[in-house]
Amino acid sequence: MNAWNTGSLSRKMATRDISNALAPIVKDNLASELKKTGLSILLVYSTHYGTAKLYNLVCVPDGISGYLFGFVTTASPWCKLILEIMKHTENQYSTIILIVLSRLIMQLLGI
Repeated sequence: MNAWNTGSLSRKMATRDISNALAPIVKDNLASELKKTGLSILLVYSTHYGTAKLYNLVCVPDGISGYLFGFVTTASPWCKLILEIMKHTENQYSTIILIVLSRLIMQLLGI
């Protein structure tokens, strides 16, 4: 065996040793990232859902009373705040979904 093959073999072994040593760290890091992403999605969606229900309850309740009082309540500062929160959480939720799908597509393509 010449020196070139020996160096290449030792580099491959060193790379394999490093990969084996990093595998648990990468696995734990991936699980941590998946947990953070899942909790972020849950938090944003729960906030969006809760504010949508609150807006329906407070600002435009069902029935004829909601229709009649809706003229006044939808212009209130509280209803505007609730609507703004819903807009922001909708944007955040769609951004998270886009990022997750983009990452999956990149992994499938090997980029």
